[in-house]
Amino acid sequence: MAHETERILINIKKDSSVPKYIQVADSITNDIKSGKIKIDQKLPSINELSEWNSLSRDTIEKAYKILRDQELVFSVMGVGNFVNPNKSKSDVEIFFLINKPSSYKMEVYNAFVNCIGSKAHVNMYVYYCDENLFIKALKRNMDSCNYFVIMPHFKTKANSHVNYTPKVIKAIETIPKDKLVILDNSHTEISGEFVSIYQDYMNDIMMALEQAFDKLKKYAKLNLVFSTKSIFPYPNGILAGFKQFCEKHQFKFEILEKIYVGLEFESKEAFVTIMEEDLVNLVQQIREKNLVIGEDVGVISYNETPLKALLGITVVSTDFKEMGEHAAKLVLKNEKKFHKNPFKYIERNSL
Repeated sequence: MAHETERILINIKKDSSVPKYIQVADSITNDIKSGKIKIDQKLPSINELSEWNSLSRDTIEKAYKILRDQELVFSVMGVGNFVNPNKSKSDVEIFFLINKPSSYKMEVYNAFVNCIGSKAHVNMYVYYCDENLFIKALKRNMDSCNYFVIMPHFKTKANSHVNYTPKVIKAIETIPKDKLVILDNSHTEISGEFVSIYQDYMNDIMMALEQAFDKLKKYAKLNLVFSTKSIFPYPNGILAGFKQFCEKHQFKFEILEKIYVGLEFESKEAFVTIMEEDLVNLVQQIREKNLVIGEDVGVISYNETPLKALLGITVVSTDFKEMGEHAAKLVLKNEKKFHKNPFKYIERNSL
């Protein structure tokens, strides 16, 4: 084991919102993976790295903890920190196919990557719900990847949502099942046993609205804003579940293409929105009418975000972080499992 300490300089971006200790950990990680920092190399002490880069000891200590937690670095009591020869390079390649570059999909991806850590290299590809882009990407990477993580959402020529197309199913069936991970959507169209962490769109929305029933029953009409012209079409299960709930409880309801400018609505109506733009436009128009959100007009938004929590918007949402982390853990354990992802109704002041 070589005990020489080489000077390491960290390029800290002072205008970045990323905490400095994470920038330090990322910089050292990149240097290890690129070979700039050698296997078995002794890393600088906390005092040395702090002095060389004009950073606090606390910042360096937190960065080293991240590296140890990821098993990129190990400590020898009284000697120092060293690059772990067993974890510094990964021979495992994971191809991660996302249908659209939304904040929700990226939350799943980031949770997956963070949980996998240094144990694999994860390469993301966005196929924009297009079957041809998806199939071409799959074929190009078929022989070079150990796992294929897929979020299956596709659109027809009429721009409606489908879980899979016949061509996509045929392509996915060529993937060995011990290499296949399906996230976010139905897995029943694919044969065999593999990893699947899925949403049940129809039953999830019905269950969530049942939890909201005591709040919803004060409204005379329920509205779902469900676009049929979106570039990225919505799963039809959301529409089916909403309709079934309204029919079961005999709610008057309407399906809206979007929140139009000058939308005509009255007090004692409630809205379920999916797109952020529709939520913003709705809230603006409620305020323009001098109506009170949560009293005169109810608002439920699909998919949780920190901003909705801050603004007090009631949401129905799957747990995106849990989806990514659970999938990564199953991959690391080499387990095959079908698991429905948790779906939550989070009640706030807007209902």
